[in-house]
Amino acid sequence: MLPTMTILSTSGLTARRRRLLALAACLALGAASRAGADPLLTYPLRIKGHTIRVELADSPETRRTGLMHRRQMGESNGMLFIFEEPSPQAMWMKNTLIPLSVAFIRADGRILNIEDMQPLTEDAHASSGDALFAIEMNLGWFRKRGIAAGDRVEGMKDLLKQRK
Repeated sequence: MLPTMTILSTSGLTARRRRLLALAACLALGAASRAGADPLLTYPLRIKGHTIRVELADSPETRRTGLMHRRQMGESNGMLFIFEEPSPQAMWMKNTLIPLSVAFIRADGRILNIEDMQPLTEDAHASSGDALFAIEMNLGWFRKRGIAAGDRVEGMKDLLKQRK
């Protein structure tokens, strides 16, 4: 929603003040138009007919930070971790404020295992095999939808092509 603007008479203002007033109005309108926009770039994936939108953690820094310090996450939003190569992976919840479930995923898109993780803990939650990906969602998201080991995550090949 755009803010209400009051029309001011500029007849008593200098040219410089009119320009400053115009600039301030443009900045206010620009800020208002961006206020409802999602500042994060997300990508769609599908699992057993359920669409999710994921942020990417595809660099050492973004994988290290993950979802730390977040206070909430949308019901069908998550984070996709993309590792350098398929290998045993593990997650922890240090500085993570929301309970999460993590699905470790093979290079072919099949879920290896799903682990539930409690906030602010340093317990290791490991993949049951070589994982190229992991998806973190709100605690219980996978279970509530009947998603389990062996199910396929769709859309990752398209995502990888887009990133190149």
